[in-house]
Amino acid sequence: MDDKTPASAQSELADVVERNISTLLARRRAEERRKGMQERIADAITRFTGSMRFVYIHLVVYGLWIAINLGWLPFIPKFDASFVKLAMVASVEAIFLSTFVLISQNRMAALADKRADLDLQISLLAEHEITRLIQLVTAMAERMGVEESKNPELDELAQDVAPEAVLDKMDETRQRFESAEWSKGKRRRREESSQD
Repeated sequence: MDDKTPASAQSELADVVERNISTLLARRRAEERRKGMQERIADAITRFTGSMRFVYIHLVVYGLWIAINLGWLPFIPKFDASFVKLAMVASVEAIFLSTFVLISQNRMAALADKRADLDLQISLLAEHEITRLIQLVTAMAERMGVEESKNPELDELAQDVAPEAVLDKMDETRQRFESAEWSKGKRRRREESSQD
């Protein structure tokens, strides 16, 4: 039997959690260092444009632009009475900002895909280990004559799950669902057009 006290077990758990957090932080720092200059610039611009400082600057700049060109500040001459220049500046800015946001989102999506792949690998490994534990415990229970070892559900649980079979089943179910939704929509459109 394990003679560890709850405090020492909790301390070991805290050590494991801290090690995992340190590893993740080190990995993120390494990924940040590997980013190219273009990615760093895009991220910095995206970070700035997603801040309240950016909003306040725009409120001041565009507010002054509008106030000046409406003649509310008569001591400053109008320079864009029809606001065409304002529209052009705002449009060009929107084009560039959306491009920077998309660059950052694409990189973040690639990182999310890597993390999802890691999660899947860990889940598959955990599933494999649990399956082996079920097999081992079931065999021990059978040798000891434990009645629960004859539970038919254990046979199913003791089988390895083939990830490709699960993915195929998920795709099949999604396609069936989408097909049913498409059919419902088509039927609804027919009914609506027949009522007109």
